[in-house]
Amino acid sequence: MKDVYQIAVVHGDGIGPEVCAAAVEVVKAALGPDCPLRFTEYPAGAEHFLKTGQSFPEPTFEACRAADAILHGAGGLPGVVYPDGTEAGLDFTLKLRFELDLYANIRPIRLFEGVTSPLSGVKAGDIDYVILRENSEGLYAARGAGALLRGEVAVDTLVQTRAGIERIVRKAFELARQSNGAPRDGVRRVTCCDKANVLRSYAFFRSVFDEVAKDYPDIATEHALVDAMAMHLVLKPGHFNIIVSENMFGDILSDLAAATVGGMGMAPSAEVGDTKGFFQAAHGSAPDIAGKGIANPYGTILSAAAMLDWLGRGHGDERLLRAADQIRRVTEACLAGGLLSADLKGRSSTAEITGNVCDRLAA
Repeated sequence: MKDVYQIAVVHGDGIGPEVCAAAVEVVKAALGPDCPLRFTEYPAGAEHFLKTGQSFPEPTFEACRAADAILHGAGGLPGVVYPDGTEAGLDFTLKLRFELDLYANIRPIRLFEGVTSPLSGVKAGDIDYVILRENSEGLYAARGAGALLRGEVAVDTLVQTRAGIERIVRKAFELARQSNGAPRDGVRRVTCCDKANVLRSYAFFRSVFDEVAKDYPDIATEHALVDAMAMHLVLKPGHFNIIVSENMFGDILSDLAAATVGGMGMAPSAEVGDTKGFFQAAHGSAPDIAGKGIANPYGTILSAAAMLDWLGRGHGDERLLRAADQIRRVTEACLAGGLLSADLKGRSSTAEITGNVCDRLAA
């Protein structure tokens, strides 16, 4: 337990400053006047790149490295790219993942009461699982290291190591042990999602998964090919508990999954390693609605709750654990009470949602 926790706040682009500010306000309300978190803002992102030529300045990186945790809004703007066509605003998240070894990207997918799923007949409680995305290897590890030959051939390499696969798979089984199991049958289950029938790298991922699974006889296991998984998440979402996958597959599937529970505004994430943690909603910067006051802050608020939970568990700090639980319960009550943003077919503004959450926390 620490007297003060240093939180590096990077608002980023588009709606990032709006949703990030909302999350900070909520955290302060949950912890009260004796809040032990100290929030310090640092610049990064596509907008900063346009102004300075740098998307992730070194002082910001060093501050993030030194902080107890990092809270982010959103990054990237359409058309703001490097000469090779890759987005300038993504350097912030990608460098943190690789340099700080944030190997576990935890993306909970839950349908809350008050939120309508586009899936017919699905109600609150029917969807409640976690996509665990390996965050430091896979195809995305090739960023900046691929080859473009004479404008005719482009190559990026998919890299997977035994050590990298084993630790993310063990994380999946540990999460399953802590869970209540799948909504449909209550079974604690880990699903390995890959493309083992085509590529050796994914067959290797599956083989290591099977080896690690032997250490967890109390947890049910299964395999699913990624193309079939895209179908399963629509047709039988209640079957799943923990899904573990390679970096790119986890990225794609978590966006599909978010759509089944109200959209990207309802998609929190925690990116953690053994000692460092980075927290942001899984959505993009949505520049088309930036500044209009209608951005959905729930994803970032829930990401901030995950930050408190991670810090609280790591430091044995009951204050933070209680605050995380309160934020989740109040968020659930606000959604059930119809406090919905425009993307959820509601009329509540970012400020209205934030204010209501804070008022309930203070009550």
